[in-house]
Amino acid sequence: MADEIKTTQEEQAESRNFIHAFIEEDIAPGGQYEGMTVHTRFPPEPNGYLHIGHCKALTIDFGTAEKYGGLCNLRMDDTNPTKEDEEFVEAIKEDIHWLGFDWGDRFFYGSDYFEEDYRQAVGLIKKGLAYVCQLTPEEFKEYRGSIGVPAKSPYRDRPIEESLDLFERMRNGEFPDGAMTLRAKIDLASGNFNLRDPVIYRINHLPHHRHGTKWCIYPMYDFAHPIQDALEGITHSLCSLEFENHRPLYNWVVEHGDLPSRPRQIEFARLGIDHTVLSKRKLRKLVEEGKVSGWDDPRMPTLCGLRRRGYTPRSIRNFCERIGVAKSANVVEYSFLEHCLREDLNETAQRVMAVIRPIKLTITNYPEGQRETVTVENNPMDPAAGTREVTFSRTLWIEADDFLPEPVPKYKRLYPGGPECRLKGAYLITCTGCVQDESGNVTEVLATYDPESRGGDPADGRKVKGATIHWVDAATAVDAEVRLYDNLFSDPDPDAADKDFLSCLNSSSLEILTGCKVEAGLVDAVFPASFQFLRQGYFCLDSKDSSPEHLVFNRSVSLKDSFKK
Repeated sequence: MADEIKTTQEEQAESRNFIHAFIEEDIAPGGQYEGMTVHTRFPPEPNGYLHIGHCKALTIDFGTAEKYGGLCNLRMDDTNPTKEDEEFVEAIKEDIHWLGFDWGDRFFYGSDYFEEDYRQAVGLIKKGLAYVCQLTPEEFKEYRGSIGVPAKSPYRDRPIEESLDLFERMRNGEFPDGAMTLRAKIDLASGNFNLRDPVIYRINHLPHHRHGTKWCIYPMYDFAHPIQDALEGITHSLCSLEFENHRPLYNWVVEHGDLPSRPRQIEFARLGIDHTVLSKRKLRKLVEEGKVSGWDDPRMPTLCGLRRRGYTPRSIRNFCERIGVAKSANVVEYSFLEHCLREDLNETAQRVMAVIRPIKLTITNYPEGQRETVTVENNPMDPAAGTREVTFSRTLWIEADDFLPEPVPKYKRLYPGGPECRLKGAYLITCTGCVQDESGNVTEVLATYDPESRGGDPADGRKVKGATIHWVDAATAVDAEVRLYDNLFSDPDPDAADKDFLSCLNSSSLEILTGCKVEAGLVDAVFPASFQFLRQGYFCLDSKDSSPEHLVFNRSVSLKDSFKK
């Protein structure tokens, strides 16, 4: 049934992928790119860490190139000197490689093209298609016009030679920030405000992270991006839906510039996920105000945060592929992302025993000082994963909620006089009582075992009515810290315009348990290995805080699947 559901979802995603339909039309006989290699690009701005929304975009960019045997460039959009940082550049590279994509030798910076951007701008001025404008920001807003009312600029008919002179002087640093802009001369009456003589260059005297103070004028994204695409031979410039109204400007730059190729822009809807925010500004605020421990906090939707939590590249790629490519905005349930991870880990994660809220169990008729090993499987979904030996003795750790002094209806675990229960891979036991402290708190559970039931099956074939309980040998158990995560936001739509997203934070998004007991073999675990803690969920070592001397495990996802298929 699960395979049928997966197949149906993939078929729906494929049918929704209008991008592939456009590309196949373009490369077919008679198409505008007939005989050419499909060439895409992923152009992140290096002013923050990639999040799951970026992952959808890069999966589309790199995945489309893979599908058609084409190429995909990685280009850092670093045309804004106020935000970029090399720390983010390296983090972006790491995240993309982690997902399994590669750009080969096709790594670029948008700032690599500053000289060419400038040359293209000069060319437009010489054609009478651009002019230097001296409107102040306040005047620019005042003269912007409205629907049915054209914009205006008293500098629109400035002589070409004068604009060329001023533009060169802008480059030479003769004017302060905001004193002048270079605007494309398109249509002040256009119903698309992006065409109302848009600014294509502005003055900014802040140093650039790569070029220092060499430049004090910078191209606007809408001007620089089509130039970069054309220079790199991009055939299909795939971008989010917010740029749909900018496409006429993209095409105008391509048409009127002196460029070697004619890329096609295609837009798709951005990814929305409930119970989270995907705005870099808001994510930065969470970090800067200490609401999370950093960009890689396992509750963050950043790829570094998801990786630290235990998400796998395959689970994230499957998620992005199966939600499909849409033309209209949609919001995906966070539980579907968890579902994709659970599917992956169910196949690959080794099963281990860990007790996260421990209570002592003493088997009173087991010989004191005796110890043995029992065999348990590593992954019932994968027989090739084999088995392992774990130690067993008189004193064990079990989960506190696996015992009740007085049972509730349908309770099938340990209680005095209750049914026999299986200890996973070991023996059948029967609870005989407990030890309580002065306050009435249970400190020890007492039981007897059936020596003839090794492996968990009684010799006489009697039916076992109780549950199977996981355990850890107290003699060899290792202490660990366990971190249980929930959604960072309790509100399913914290990003809504009428809400303060910080007021939507979930105060119970992190629970830290100390003194947990895990199998001794987990001391040798290495990140990013994932484990299923039996009956608890899927966990991985914390990549920053864990060490062999102090094990720290993050719960990646619970065992219960809340996604409605």
